[in-house]
Amino acid sequence: MWERGYASTSPRKILDRAEVGQGSMYHHFGSKEVLAAAAFERSAAATLARAESVLAGSEEDAASRVVGYLLAQRDVLLGCPVGRMASDPDVLASDSLSAILRTTFAQVRALLTEVIATGIAAGGLRAADPAELADTVLAVVQGGYVLARAEGDAEPFERAVRGAAAMLRTDGERGDRAKR
Repeated sequence: MWERGYASTSPRKILDRAEVGQGSMYHHFGSKEVLAAAAFERSAAATLARAESVLAGSEEDAASRVVGYLLAQRDVLLGCPVGRMASDPDVLASDSLSAILRTTFAQVRALLTEVIATGIAAGGLRAADPAELADTVLAVVQGGYVLARAEGDAEPFERAVRGAAAMLRTDGERGDRAKR
């Protein structure tokens, strides 16, 4: 579903990929939407765990943690497993699937907001509304995925996250994956 989108993934494709029979799928999940919700929840949990891991740390390095989130290694050309679902009209039309989407972004936003507030208080991040900066960071990452996929090259993503890092930090430092 992550590769093709919810609407373009038929139950037959799921069965073939999983190498299970139709009875097994419907016995455990009941419908394509229930299966999609289970898969999406798993992807969402992994996305949140990665964000928590990158953003964890001491109060002194809050700015570095936010920049670390921006510059974290990602499979850019595959895109975000959660963000990609946001462009699928069938996901947005489903109460259960769109709830997973909203909840995951809200959780990542809350993590970012907390770390950004700490970074602003410590003087390492530019003074601004932490929630607005958290949304900016999320938008840069998600938009960077879109640009990279559209161009078939990770460089637009890389430029976007380096630019955002420079705008956020009070010292103007961009951060650089090559130095990490």
